[in-house]
Amino acid sequence: MKHLRAILRIFLLVLWTGTMSLVFFPLRLLSFMSLSVVLQLQVTSFTTWARGAAGITGMRIHREGNPPNPPFVLVSNHLSYMDIVLLATQVDAFFVSKSEVATWPVIGFLARSVNTIFVDRNNHRDVPRVIDEMEAVLKAGHGVVFFPEGTSSDGADVLRFKSSLFDAPIRMGYPVHAVALSYEAPKTYPPASTSVCWWGDMTFVDHLYRLLQMPWFDATVVFGEGVQHHSNRREFAEATRQAVKRGFRPATAHRSWE
Repeated sequence: MKHLRAILRIFLLVLWTGTMSLVFFPLRLLSFMSLSVVLQLQVTSFTTWARGAAGITGMRIHREGNPPNPPFVLVSNHLSYMDIVLLATQVDAFFVSKSEVATWPVIGFLARSVNTIFVDRNNHRDVPRVIDEMEAVLKAGHGVVFFPEGTSSDGADVLRFKSSLFDAPIRMGYPVHAVALSYEAPKTYPPASTSVCWWGDMTFVDHLYRLLQMPWFDATVVFGEGVQHHSNRREFAEATRQAVKRGFRPATAHRSWE
């Protein structure tokens, strides 16, 4: 049964993504329109896809707090490729993502189609370009989301935040809003630290297939208050990390939503 469930969901994901690609592709041809209009169409389309994908994959979303109003800078702990799907159901925003995501099946195609801001984490010279693109999105009145841990983890704790991308909110005088993510798997399956969180040497395709075998999984998103402007980016990053930790719940144990 679980293999049939996974295969059916893969088919539905491909079908849903193919349907939405009929929207994504024309958006790339609308360069004659204003930047703000094009960005809004792109982010709305991606949000629509994410909500459909969340339903197909069995994601049960639990939200605490309210998302910020655009334009905003939002940072999150990073657990899985599903983080992007989860957050895209909650906020209209553009994501800053590591360059490797561009090559991922399905998600990579969508990310490229909606102008995700890719950053080469192995090349410090790429950071100024990324900050400039973040500022352009903010000036157009939209939100930006990034994952300052720089890598996904098993959800036991919130890793130390890298501070380089905090230059964008510092230069523009923006607060940084915090959101904490966590997952839970059904009790008859391995804990979310391995069944939903994607880290270490786990391969993407194998992990996704095992995730899709589960009947459902819970996704918790906890929005915190904005961390006010700091002139020192390392202090800014650490203050925001503490804000994320206040709403954080480890993904290493089963909980009950009953």
